[in-house]
Amino acid sequence: MSDDLILYYFEDLKEGMSASLAKTVTESDIYTFAGVSMDTNPAHLNEEYASQTMFKGRIAHGMLAAGFISAVLGTKLPGPGAIYVGQTLKFKAPVRIGDTVTAKVEVTALVPAKKFVTLRTLCTVGGKPVVDGEATVMVSSRPE
Repeated sequence: MSDDLILYYFEDLKEGMSASLAKTVTESDIYTFAGVSMDTNPAHLNEEYASQTMFKGRIAHGMLAAGFISAVLGTKLPGPGAIYVGQTLKFKAPVRIGDTVTAKVEVTALVPAKKFVTLRTLCTVGGKPVVDGEATVMVSSRPE
């Protein structure tokens, strides 16, 4: 396992635990995401088109920013082996090229019978919420 990955078992988790990561969105990130997701909406890729929208310029895909939540869940808290069960998302503001998005997750509930963990999920740019939601993940028990 890589040194930058953190692994928590279900028994290690407590309400209030949190983790975060930050990433500055580049033009390359937007083009790569468009290629992988097949979302070629010109609001993301075409400055001339995007300048005529309510955002007055290109914006990143909302799901690109939301993907940073997945990165926190899979590498920091709960970490490797955590399996997504559900996610709600509310997109609050656009993310632009050059914005640094901070994705944070915080444990809000534990369901021992199912080994489910509920986490508040939040992405911010400059302290301002851009994506808000809640995730449910399944986490392994500590091996005996």
